[in-house]
Amino acid sequence: MSRIHERLNVKVPIWSAGMGIGIAGASLTSAVSNAGGLGVLGLGALQPAVMKELIAQTRDLTTRAFGVNIILPMMQPGQIETCYDERVPLMVLFWGDPEPYVRDAHKRDMLVVAQCGDVEEAVIAAEAGVDGVIVQGTEAGGHVKATRPLADVVTATVRELGKLPVIASGGIATGADVARALKLGASAVSMGTRFLATNESMVLDSYKDMVTRAHSQDTVLTKLFDQGWPDAAHRVLRNQAYADWEAAGCPNPGERPDEGAVIGRLTAAGEPQDLPRYTVTPPLLQFEGDLEEAALYCGESCDRIDAIRSAADVMDTLITELKAAMQA
Repeated sequence: MSRIHERLNVKVPIWSAGMGIGIAGASLTSAVSNAGGLGVLGLGALQPAVMKELIAQTRDLTTRAFGVNIILPMMQPGQIETCYDERVPLMVLFWGDPEPYVRDAHKRDMLVVAQCGDVEEAVIAAEAGVDGVIVQGTEAGGHVKATRPLADVVTATVRELGKLPVIASGGIATGADVARALKLGASAVSMGTRFLATNESMVLDSYKDMVTRAHSQDTVLTKLFDQGWPDAAHRVLRNQAYADWEAAGCPNPGERPDEGAVIGRLTAAGEPQDLPRYTVTPPLLQFEGDLEEAALYCGESCDRIDAIRSAADVMDTLITELKAAMQA
């Protein structure tokens, strides 16, 4: 058991990924924490008022510890300050330098974890004083900093960082997958796609259905969906937007098929917003449009996900599978 888990009284080495724009909301986060894991709210790109509401909702649903995820390139004014004011137990910082925030978080008795793409970035984060690191493999869905498979990154990072907790992320869907990561030296795992395909995640059921029917070869690591977050790699399901771009010879931004065309609409805070082709925004519950044009984030773990289930049921299965795998 890592010192993060001891400090937060986390019983199970399973974290749900803080999928941004509220995909990982209060219901999902609290369900994972209530089952003994660590739920992480996805607060990336959200305004402070919305953040405060989601944190309050989570506290209404669980008395256990949880985390929040902030995506640094998409950070809104006041996001970090809101985390400080709310004294969230753990803050995950993704895609940027955690150093400016560690000291102030620690003054408030908060833990800080940096999500990293490789061992070099993890070392820099450790030197900045973080309490742990999440390391990605290229199998991961959503935005991906990794350039190597998960097993390689975990092994190298654990060897380099020694006792600092290392959390593995990418291509994990079953208890056996969790066990493999732990046997490589990881303290825990962070799972995104498996929890995307739950009743509680805040995306359209039709999107979740596509994930449950997909295979790893249906996913692709690309930088195509960049409107709102340029030059950031992500793993998505192949769809018509990707096929059209590929058929056109994979042109650069500004030269892609139907660039700027409206592919759907998202209503946020009562205000409808048109979404352009190649938008970074996935099909949230409020999305109206064509999923064949949207960013369908999905990891290679979809090979082992065949049904949409409750997060509590997923956790029960994972715990049972993990116990069996660790005893094998």
